[in-house]
Amino acid sequence: MPQASPRGTYLQISESLRQKIEKGAISEALPSEAELMRTYGVGRSTVGRALKALKADGLIESVQGAGWYVTGTGDRRPLVEKVTDLLRGPDVEVGAPFPSENELCERFGVSRTAVRSAIAQMEGRGLIAMGPSRRRQVRALPEERADS
Repeated sequence: MPQASPRGTYLQISESLRQKIEKGAISEALPSEAELMRTYGVGRSTVGRALKALKADGLIESVQGAGWYVTGTGDRRPLVEKVTDLLRGPDVEVGAPFPSENELCERFGVSRTAVRSAIAQMEGRGLIAMGPSRRRQVRALPEERADS
C-alpha cells in the first residue's frame, strides 16, 4: 500500500476488503489481523481502522475470540469451543495425540496467541495435557454440547 494517499491508507484497505466481500472472494471469515498487516504492509492500527470502517457500514462484525466475519455468516463460537469440538470426533479417545499449535493455527485461520489461549483454557478444564513425548494428549473427553 502506498503510504501517501489523499484518501488514507486505511480507507484503501477497507475498500479493497469491501470489493473482495462483494465479489465473493471473502465469503465468511476475514483473514486474521496479522495476515492483513502482512498483505497490505501496514501496522495494526491501520488494519484496525479499516476493519472499524467496514463494521460501521454493517458489512462485517467482530466476534470475541473468533475473529472478523462477513455479517450474517460463519461460526461465531469462541475458538476454545471450536477446538474442544475436535475432542468430540468419533475416533478420539483418551490418550490420543492432540493437534499441534501450528496445525490448529492453519485449521482455524487464527493466530498462535489465540490458539495458545484456547489450549490454556482446555488444559485448565482438564481436557488436554502435555504427554511424555512433549506433545499434548487428550486427557478427558468433553460432555456433549447442549445443542447437539
